[in-house]
Amino acid sequence: MWNSDRQQQQQNGVITSTNAGTQNTNNGNGSRSSSQNPPKQLGMTSAISLAGPRPEDVQKTEELRKALEPYKVFETEEELNHRMEILAKLNTLVKQWVKDVSIAKNMPEAAASKLGGKIYTFGSYRLGVHHKGADIDALCVAPRNIERSDYFTSFFELMKKQPEVTECRAVEEAFVPVIKMNFDGIEIDLLFARLSLKEIPDDFDLRDDNLLKNLDPRSVRSLNGCRVTDEILSLVPNIENFRLALRSIKLWAKKHGIYSNSLGYFGGVTWAMLVARTCQLYPNATAATLVHKFFLVFSRWKWPHPVLLKHPDNVNLRFPVWDPRVNASDRYHLMPIITPAYPQQNSTFNVSESTKKVILMEFNRGMTTTDEIMLGRASWDRLFEAPSFFYRYRHFIVLLVNSQTADDHLEWCGLVESKIRLLIGNLERNQHISLAHVNPKCFEHKKGNSNNNNNNNNNNSSCSQNSSGNEEDKTGGSSQQTTTSTVTSSPFCSMWFIGLEFERTENLNVDLTESIQNFTEHVIQHGVNIKMLKEGMSIEARHVKRKQLSQYLDADFLKKERKSMESHNNFNNQIMANRKRLSTEMQKDGGSNGSSNNVKRSRVSESNEENSNASSDAGGATTPTTPTSTQQTPPTFSNASSKQATPVDDHSDNSNSGGGNSSSANGNGTPNSNSATASTQPATEVACS
Repeated sequence: MWNSDRQQQQQNGVITSTNAGTQNTNNGNGSRSSSQNPPKQLGMTSAISLAGPRPEDVQKTEELRKALEPYKVFETEEELNHRMEILAKLNTLVKQWVKDVSIAKNMPEAAASKLGGKIYTFGSYRLGVHHKGADIDALCVAPRNIERSDYFTSFFELMKKQPEVTECRAVEEAFVPVIKMNFDGIEIDLLFARLSLKEIPDDFDLRDDNLLKNLDPRSVRSLNGCRVTDEILSLVPNIENFRLALRSIKLWAKKHGIYSNSLGYFGGVTWAMLVARTCQLYPNATAATLVHKFFLVFSRWKWPHPVLLKHPDNVNLRFPVWDPRVNASDRYHLMPIITPAYPQQNSTFNVSESTKKVILMEFNRGMTTTDEIMLGRASWDRLFEAPSFFYRYRHFIVLLVNSQTADDHLEWCGLVESKIRLLIGNLERNQHISLAHVNPKCFEHKKGNSNNNNNNNNNNSSCSQNSSGNEEDKTGGSSQQTTTSTVTSSPFCSMWFIGLEFERTENLNVDLTESIQNFTEHVIQHGVNIKMLKEGMSIEARHVKRKQLSQYLDADFLKKERKSMESHNNFNNQIMANRKRLSTEMQKDGGSNGSSNNVKRSRVSESNEENSNASSDAGGATTPTTPTSTQQTPPTFSNASSKQATPVDDHSDNSNSGGGNSSSANGNGTPNSNSATASTQPATEVACS
């Protein structure tokens, strides 16, 4: 097994761990000294490549590090020390609290002083990849004489009395009970676990599976975060390379809108496990190479083959584990990524068909971008540029969440966000919807944002126009304006947007009323059941066309979205031109004369054999077909009550999409083979309220 303690390597150094425990280093030019014994494998399979870093790999890694700096993903030494001081204070408070509670339960003071209690961290802070201002996920571990009720009463009151603590609130009925607080400027989510032990020493290791004996499920779930994080760190060959690569991938995922476990994308622990698996497959690679190989491996992964960092532990403590051989429901998981600590769980059970399509699309986009970066034709900034969401689709569902007070709005938005994936499922079950793409960003509606737009709509109700000057049908314009003449009258309003793509079906009328109504009724009923729903809390779902987004979003933001779309389309066109030029040169030069080009291209993907190995780790060498978002004939919506179709001018939408670029590429920046005939296809009719 690779030893994670060997993390301080020279930039050109290589580890080749063998059965005899030998260590070999390269000579700086990429060559390695040979070893008689085969290297030990780290993970489920052997490494794809043990090649060490080349000088250009080291240079690319330095460029990557510099590219990350403007995004504030690194904390200063002072900020790190501040976090450590906070955790030290918290740890002292826990020990004193355990002692005081024990004495109150008639335990002698001498014995109570030995009980201990400890704060453990997990998540991004424990992994060493937290960014400026990030919260800290922590766990309070107490001995067996401390009850959970003590934690949510006496400890909760103790924290509220601390001068450094603000916004302290307890969420005792959550799936994983937690106390949330702001401790001296740092947000902390503090879980609780009561172990079946008399004392908790300071050097206690939570990775021992026997600790889970006789524990309640909530304590097991609370312990799982720390146990998984510690396992991940122990399963990567070089922690520093892992951390820099993970910082890069997390930033990329957030910029590309696929970082949210609750909405059906991947959460922080999932991205950590994927990067850790990449490190196992390329144990001697630098961070820049790992980022590139990350996209190579997972753009070709044969889902739903699971991603595992190690063989599952043979432990039977009667806790449910992910096992499709036993659990029928596990067989339907789309992109299973399994946690390495017992009880093993699938960290991506929220993934839906739509979010899977979006994730795979971004994997392929990342693969194309990093290919260009490694060839020197693009910088790392290109990888972290956010793609346009609002110019990718022509039709949207906007969820408006309203409340009367700030505290009510915080709770209400949290509940609605946790349920949005149910709406995505409802929309996916509609046979005419090919994709329901939810934007994980929550937008706050600012008062007065839509006043000017609404006034303009009212003045032009007889003949409204879009930016291209094409007139819209009077009936369709007026019906939509009556719906959105006032976005909201509530003092607090948050919005989520869902982009819709429809199957190409002629003469079709789709009514989404039932899907939306079922979702809103479910959310409201759940709010009633948990006694959260208060006066003024409401949720509303509306259909919005792209040209009407200005009623909800800032005009400057939409301009940036349009520029982003144009930038991505230009970049994609440049890639296609480079590939076409290279293909032409190779054909002209022939086999021998084109060897220099072949060498340069092989630098990106190493070899066909290695590319096959990337997917063979997933059980086969066949590259799966990845769905992409295609430019489609725009469906038209009508008011559900009137069921009168509203025709949409294809040319007006194309102009609104960014001029000439939209005729040659869709919103994803990929070539659109149907753009030439899109305007001649019959428009789809869709009814939605």
